[in-house]
Amino acid sequence: MPWRELRQIARVGTITEPAPDATSPGAVPEAQAELRAIAQDILSVLGHALAIRAVDAGSCNGCELEMQALNNPYYNIEGLGIKFVASPRHADLLLVTGPVSVHMEAALLRTYEAMPAPKRVVAVGECACNGGVFGESYASRGRIANVLPVDVEIPGCPPPPLEMLRGILRALR
Repeated sequence: MPWRELRQIARVGTITEPAPDATSPGAVPEAQAELRAIAQDILSVLGHALAIRAVDAGSCNGCELEMQALNNPYYNIEGLGIKFVASPRHADLLLVTGPVSVHMEAALLRTYEAMPAPKRVVAVGECACNGGVFGESYASRGRIANVLPVDVEIPGCPPPPLEMLRGILRALR
């Protein structure tokens, strides 16, 4: 490393924020406490881990980005007993994003039919709940409820991960 860079590092110092103190009152965010309560509710309802099959029926991927945030260390849904599965045959719940495009309608129906009973469907995002900016047209069937029976709708563009967890829990109850 050149001397110029080393001098700059020595001059500037550490510029990141310090880690929170574990003993301080705000150390554990209230979201973490709510996540633990959700985990207990899932185990009390199902008795085992919740398996989710996620399907993008034609979205802009905003909801998928927030859905993937559920897997990061902050939300840690795997630690809560929730996992995403590749096969609908192993799924307890179907999480659908986006308006149903004409080309995805058959695939979405096949996925739903392959799920074991009881079948739970959660529509995530404005597009899945009401068609969003896409609506119904020659290329779109609109909201998920136009194609499948929906148990819970989670509005938002995109909805935050904690709202997704709350919606998943509502679907289980």
